[in-house]
Amino acid sequence: MMSKKNGKSLFKKFINVITFVDLPIRRKFILFAVGVFFWFVIMFIMSIATIVDMNRKSSIIVNTVLPQERVAQKITRKLQKLSLDAYALSAATDVSALSQHAYLSKERITDIKSFLSALTHGGQINDIDRDKNRLIESFSVLAVQGDPDAEKYVHDMTLLMDALTKKGSELEEIRTNVLSKNSREPGLFEKHFSGYLQTVSDAVSLSVGYSASVASLYETNSKKIRYATICTSVTSIIVLLMSTSLLLLFTVWISKSIGQPVKSIIDQIRALGEGEVDLTKRIEITSKDEIGTLSNDFNELMEEIHGMSTFKKVIEEDESIEDVYSRLGNVFSEKLGLYEYMIYQVSNSQNKMKPAYPLVLSDKEISCNEEILHNADLCRAKKTGHAISSISYPRICKQFLNEKDHVHVCIPMIIGGSTGGVVQFRFDYKHVDRDKKDRRLFKAEQYIKESLAVIEAKRLMNTLRESALKDALTGLYNRRFLQEYTETLVAGIQRRGKNIGLIMCDLDYFKQVNDLYGHNVGDAVLKETAAIIRKNVRDSDLVIRFGGEEFLVVLLDIKEGDAVTVAEKIRGNMQEAKIKVPDGTLKKTISLGISEFPADTDAFWQAIKFADVALYKAKETGRNKSVRFVPDMWTEEQF
Repeated sequence: MMSKKNGKSLFKKFINVITFVDLPIRRKFILFAVGVFFWFVIMFIMSIATIVDMNRKSSIIVNTVLPQERVAQKITRKLQKLSLDAYALSAATDVSALSQHAYLSKERITDIKSFLSALTHGGQINDIDRDKNRLIESFSVLAVQGDPDAEKYVHDMTLLMDALTKKGSELEEIRTNVLSKNSREPGLFEKHFSGYLQTVSDAVSLSVGYSASVASLYETNSKKIRYATICTSVTSIIVLLMSTSLLLLFTVWISKSIGQPVKSIIDQIRALGEGEVDLTKRIEITSKDEIGTLSNDFNELMEEIHGMSTFKKVIEEDESIEDVYSRLGNVFSEKLGLYEYMIYQVSNSQNKMKPAYPLVLSDKEISCNEEILHNADLCRAKKTGHAISSISYPRICKQFLNEKDHVHVCIPMIIGGSTGGVVQFRFDYKHVDRDKKDRRLFKAEQYIKESLAVIEAKRLMNTLRESALKDALTGLYNRRFLQEYTETLVAGIQRRGKNIGLIMCDLDYFKQVNDLYGHNVGDAVLKETAAIIRKNVRDSDLVIRFGGEEFLVVLLDIKEGDAVTVAEKIRGNMQEAKIKVPDGTLKKTISLGISEFPADTDAFWQAIKFADVALYKAKETGRNKSVRFVPDMWTEEQF
């Protein structure tokens, strides 16, 4: 058995030697060229004919088909942005914003008309991003004269653009009248707005249809090129079969060592583009030359793409953004060997940062000055939006505290056009090669980029959910929040064996404020009342705007009687507060009804009703007082 294996091994080595399989490609082809020169002369003639034919067809694709398709795609994108401009115009709250959106729409229509003119007469296409007023790209396109489909597309699209110009002006005028309160025809703007969007939709359909027809032309010419290629290949094989048996042997082995891996790579790339690739499939390495190296590198690349693809699918299915940060951290430590890192989440509205993963126990666990948590602009990576590396430039960031023993690399997470987070990696100063960029950082950056879209989506969902559960005027939670979290609150209280104190608060004679001073002053009184109540309870307690001038305070984990004390504290501070109004100050009092859950009832919402009954009693007996619910107050006939 051993002798047979050794014999096969020696035979394979012998074949590799005589067919130059393991030689560098340059030397391999120089040696092989001596034997195939004669056949190259014959193939040269066939190749010239094929090249001329393919060049003609390629010229059609490159100079005519592709530019026309690019123009159609750019027109489609411009039309899609016209829809966004229309929605923005409908949502504009002032004439200045309205004029800006109308101007952008007109500029986009002008761009589309210039594209159509270039298609008609030939010329330069200048694609300008009107939102940022910068040139995206510029290229030339040939005239479409003689092409019935293209001419019809240009004619129909021009008519639609003229219609959009007219309808856009009408929309702007109607919306201006609405904002100026001169419009007396309800529904007029909606009617014109619907017509404008329909025209945009018709234009998009037209442009997409034309783009599809151009793509079909591209496919037709591509098939002709592939057919010519196949014919040439078949002819070449026939010619090669006429060569000597030794030359055939060399060809077979060299083709196997080069062609098979390259074909596998091409198949993988094509399948990747079509979304049907098996990323776990490895290319067989049959040589030690550059093709073998390429195959090995390609296998590693596929493994990386597979890992990132799987990672993205997993985080897309995670429930929360915290899960995404956790998985990102696991990739850094378990897959890339980057154990010292910190993921910061940035709140641009508050200009603050906070450690998102791993969760820290104290500020001492953070490698940067804790001031960056309160003023995010102090973080160089957050402020600039660029990667910051003390490996490349020592002491680049003044906020990094451990510069003597460690170096750091901070990578910003650009979300929605701004820095939504920062990932900081730390390295021991003694174990870092300052002349070479760590490949692990490059891979980490790719994983960060893959996660950005998912993080942005989950942060947006969190923001939308938070806004739906809060009162816009006071910033307090609303009744919907209480309805959604009642089960959680009750389960926690029952598990801990504690009580919930419920204080229903209602401003006394609030209607007089609106009648005498107006609703603006009324809103100011409500906001000040919310602030006073919030200051007189713990951070763990909940203050909810229950409706109108009514507030509900939910005191968690209290002892019996604590709710009365808190209610009196709120009442006293409200009585002493001076609320600023345009003509001076205003003083208001508040009445409060108190109940406890589950001391008064084991039904949470009934306990809220009991607090409301006690509030009614406080109003009935003189106002500006706190009343604790007692069973005698509850008469089902009355309530």
